[in-house]
Amino acid sequence: MHRMSETMSTNEENKLPLNGRRAIPPNYSNDEENEVPEMEAFGLIPRGFNPRDYLRVADIYMFKEPQEINKKEHHTDKYYNPKLIVRRGQAFQIQIDFNRPYQPQSDQFWLEFLMGRYPQQNKGTYIPVPVGGALKPGQWGAKIIHRENNSVRLSIMSSATCIIGKFRLYVAVLTPYGILRTRRNSATDTYILFNPWCQLDAVYLDDEKEREEYVLNDVGIVFHGNVEDVKSRSWSYGQFEENVLDACLFLMDKAELELSGRGNPIKICRVASAVINSRDDDGVIAGSWNNSYDYGVAPSAWTGSVDILLEYYSSKQPVRYGQCWVFAGVFNTFLRCLGIPARLITNYSSAHDNNANLRMDFFLDDEGKVDTRLTKDSVWNYHCWNEAWMTRPDLPVGFGGWQVVDGTPQETSDGMYRCGPASVQAIKHGHVCFQFDAPFVYAEVNSDIFYTRMEKNGTQVVENIDTTRIGQLIVTKEVGGDGMMDITEEYKFREGSDEERLALETAVMYGVKKQSIQDTTYQPQTDVDMDFQAQKAVLGNDFKVTITFRNKSRNSYTATTYFSGNIVFYTGVPKSEFKKHSFSAKLEPSSSSSFDIVIKSSEYMRDLLEQASFHFFVTARINETGKILAVQKAVMLDIPTLRIKTKGELVAGKETSVIVEFTNPLKQTLENVTLRLEGPGMLRTIKKQFGRIPMNSTLTWEVKFTPMRAGLRKLIASLNSDALRHVYGELNVQIQKP
Repeated sequence: MHRMSETMSTNEENKLPLNGRRAIPPNYSNDEENEVPEMEAFGLIPRGFNPRDYLRVADIYMFKEPQEINKKEHHTDKYYNPKLIVRRGQAFQIQIDFNRPYQPQSDQFWLEFLMGRYPQQNKGTYIPVPVGGALKPGQWGAKIIHRENNSVRLSIMSSATCIIGKFRLYVAVLTPYGILRTRRNSATDTYILFNPWCQLDAVYLDDEKEREEYVLNDVGIVFHGNVEDVKSRSWSYGQFEENVLDACLFLMDKAELELSGRGNPIKICRVASAVINSRDDDGVIAGSWNNSYDYGVAPSAWTGSVDILLEYYSSKQPVRYGQCWVFAGVFNTFLRCLGIPARLITNYSSAHDNNANLRMDFFLDDEGKVDTRLTKDSVWNYHCWNEAWMTRPDLPVGFGGWQVVDGTPQETSDGMYRCGPASVQAIKHGHVCFQFDAPFVYAEVNSDIFYTRMEKNGTQVVENIDTTRIGQLIVTKEVGGDGMMDITEEYKFREGSDEERLALETAVMYGVKKQSIQDTTYQPQTDVDMDFQAQKAVLGNDFKVTITFRNKSRNSYTATTYFSGNIVFYTGVPKSEFKKHSFSAKLEPSSSSSFDIVIKSSEYMRDLLEQASFHFFVTARINETGKILAVQKAVMLDIPTLRIKTKGELVAGKETSVIVEFTNPLKQTLENVTLRLEGPGMLRTIKKQFGRIPMNSTLTWEVKFTPMRAGLRKLIASLNSDALRHVYGELNVQIQKP
């Protein structure tokens, strides 16, 4: 078996500065190429030698159309890409036309797959494939399955661990004096992706319905809002759209992942979690959490990942701006595009614990009000991350399956803003010693909230501990539908169960810092309960909140109560306190008493942030005992939705139109209104600017388009303006066959 010599160096390559440790420069561009000789001589070539006397390749046919065998069998027929795309560890077919009939006794030819600028066999970037007998599952090989006239049809098997990306294909023919190769022809380039349908692949997933959802579905749902008021919106992943696959491969080049490491989903996830955000590596998206989005797009305006990835691919500059669901949406596109099963997760009441000690400290001042100066930790109303499905041969048995990966820049890991992959199973059982970043994720779903009062002399008195609020609900989109699937039990045992306590002790043993209660004197008031409820409210309206005390004792108590209403970012960081109220409550023995407070729209509209999110703190001191009760609650206003409807019939290849409508519900004019509309697989994002919408008036926008493919599709729209963001609408549409 002859191989291409690996030292095909030109003078230019010899000038590259090499370090003492490696013979060839780092190889992390899938795009760069080397020169491959068409005639590689073994020595002196005799005068009479004429390459035309030997077997010569006239044409190569790749069966690369969406309706042809390869893309159908490899589940790649949805990619909007003219080249051949196959999944590893599974056979595909090509046909070679020679200049004369192939004679197996005397002719010898083989295939060569190359990637990058310095192809090397031991790195998996130069793959010679001999044509031989039976194919072995999950190993490179080729065999002839049909011969006719001058043509042979080959079945080619790729390795189930082969690196993924774009390979160049050459056919090599042996002659007595040297090797003859086909010319460089980009039409025969072959993309090889991960294969969740192949049992030998590290990302194998055994349920067809789950594969259809987690690999092939190009739209999804982002759950947001808060735990008492779960809201959802659609997101277009668009992993099959034009140029998205190339953009995803470029991300690995940008992250400088060696080509030889690109068969390993663990490595790919780890470097991608860093390159999705722009901190420390000029990655894809620049985060912004401060409500001003000059020179960029507000995070709430995006309807999907495609615009972001393509803008980054062409400009090579971070795209502005994103928040957690944008990072997670783009990460999900990247994973599904490469063939790694992935889903977007929302954790409600997510702890952003600055020192990972499983304890969120809220400091109270003398009066029992929260001191925002001292309080550094924050509870996010929700936080989105991703799970990717893979085996973990680097960990003990049992920790494969779903792995947490998070592209939102929160804390550094090994010196970079990245997070994961961390095994969900390891987090549930407290085995946080296993790489990567499990303690941080464990804290996000398991921390306790401590209300601590600072005495004048500097001692800290723990007044109240809330053990149930953090990570109350963890959800993802259900398989095959738009509903919500509760996966809290995948991350934690039932609150208060023996298993939960054991998992916590394990986590502490493995180095999660947990300050014990013993080092602080803590005796809560147990005979009075305080509860807080808010009325469902629509943005722009007044609403009321109710504080209820239940005195279970036989004593009369009086409670000095402080109520504070804050406008917050969804990350729980306050922007401004818009309402303060204190009163004295008389609590009769064995009875309940309720107190209402009205919140007027005039009090909150001026400072309202985009997710219409409030955070209420109530602290009450029982005067007779000096003990403090504390409760906090996030409240979301209902934001009106966009209405989408279609006009006329929806047939593939026929022009039709869609109408988007919105009525301004606020008692003010909306300024700088932008609408976006997209439909994965049928409509690339269209943007339109409207100057203003006066109060109570309705905006109507009609868009004409021609859907290309039949099937069930989704239209997604967003509206963005200075005073109102996070306005969405969606519509499922069935495109008929012509």
